Amino acid sequence: MKKLFILLLLSGFSLSCFSQEIIYHIFQRSFFDSNQDGHGDLRGIQQKLDYLQELGVTSLLLTPLYQSEFYHNYFATDFEKIDKRYGSLDDYLALVREAHKRGFKIYQDVEMQYVTDKHPWYISSFNNLQSPYAKYIYYHDSLNQKPFFFYNIPEFVTYNNLKQKIAVVNMHNPAVRQYTLDVLTFWADPNKDGKFDDGVDGFRLDHMMDDLDNFKKLPDLFTKFWTPVITGLKKVNPNLLITAEQANWFSLGREYFRQANVDRVFAFYLSWAIEKMDKKELLKAADSTLTKNPGNKNQIVFLENHDTRRIASAKGMTIPKLKCVAALNLFLGGVPLIYYGQELGMKGKQMKGPTDGNDIPIREAFEWTANATGKGMALWYKNTGPWWDSTYVKPYDGISLEEEKRDPHSLWSYYRQMIHLRKSSPALSQGRYRALNNENDKVFSFLRYTEKEEVAVVINLSGNIEQANVSIDSKSLTNLLSKKKHILNNGNLSIQLQPYEVQLYKIQ
Repeated sequence: MKKLFILLLLSGFSLSCFSQEIIYHIFQRSFFDSNQDGHGDLRGIQQKLDYLQELGVTSLLLTPLYQSEFYHNYFATDFEKIDKRYGSLDDYLALVREAHKRGFKIYQDVEMQYVTDKHPWYISSFNNLQSPYAKYIYYHDSLNQKPFFFYNIPEFVTYNNLKQKIAVVNMHNPAVRQYTLDVLTFWADPNKDGKFDDGVDGFRLDHMMDDLDNFKKLPDLFTKFWTPVITGLKKVNPNLLITAEQANWFSLGREYFRQANVDRVFAFYLSWAIEKMDKKELLKAADSTLTKNPGNKNQIVFLENHDTRRIASAKGMTIPKLKCVAALNLFLGGVPLIYYGQELGMKGKQMKGPTDGNDIPIREAFEWTANATGKGMALWYKNTGPWWDSTYVKPYDGISLEEEKRDPHSLWSYYRQMIHLRKSSPALSQGRYRALNNENDKVFSFLRYTEKEEVAVVINLSGNIEQANVSIDSKSLTNLLSKKKHILNNGNLSIQLQPYEVQLYKIQ
């Protein structure tokens, strides 16, 4: 194995393409309410940094902060103002500085491609060719009377029955590109002192596309818009990390690395394979996702996010299965991401209907208290529609931090244990991935390795007791969970696994 690493290093390979990071993805309106107004806020996140340190995560990804008529803040009315429900700029800067003092990174989610009809660009430019923003919105006509609406849908209804228009931004306008760079540069270094203690550590670019929404109206955005913006940002802070959310979830995202200069993309294909818990699917997905990324580029490995069902609500999920997929999330490779409440097994599925309230069930209040109504519960959507009438947040159902911290066998306790185990091992936190052969179709085995350490991970994907012989080029192993040593015969680990059991072995 050492020879392989020497060859990789000579060819320009660096361990910098791997990461000790574990990202915690916060939908802040639903996380922690510090002032009893029902809305999660920035001070609430700051107050819960102790909790996040205890869990063991290292970075925070925040959903958009800017002012919007939408509860999720993805369509701006003003990119330069923080939603007042979240707090003030001072609250934000205090959070960032305190997070950095504790060793956290902070990432902001942004979507610069659209604005609402309440945004100054839209208000000023509509039917007004003399507006300074006349070319900031994409209009179908020469009189600025026919805006290009998001997916050609003229009006959207919010969860609280407000009607909103969403207009497409003219991203081919150099002034829009410069504005985007200016806004993101502000968040990268708010006080412009070049120290970045108050600055964001990177951005998640939501719904990123080369041809926006495939309408052939705004093509070549990777080279004409995003690459110049990203290049400009890295002149300000070379350490900024840029993550693209592929608008096409079926893409492995490597075109974003090649053409748009982003650092990370999301491992959708691997996420789906983990949910299926099928060995053949996992082998294919892990190989294509984790072994073919160029240079120092990486994949975000996740189970759920603000746009997907909660993994605990996937068909057939049980606590043992949730522990199994948690191990896959944390140990396969890439940069693991945990969506707030995932560590508790919070449930949720989207609803069907005409408003953006359909996604509230996957964005409900983090369950701090057993009674589901205690201090900090951010129940901003209370009594607002069918999502509340059928809420997944229920009292005394075993799914809350208060209940799970008392139980050493809870899902939360398992996440905490596995996170700390990952962080203690260079191979698990920074190593490369390679499949390990075994003959059992229900047992998935793989190696995580650096030049100095190798760890074999063996996982039973089934609800039955399974026996497997795993091929490992070693004479002895140490079980990282039990600390027991194992002597191998002819390079084979013979192992019996209980249903959904996970075992990890350090190779001597």
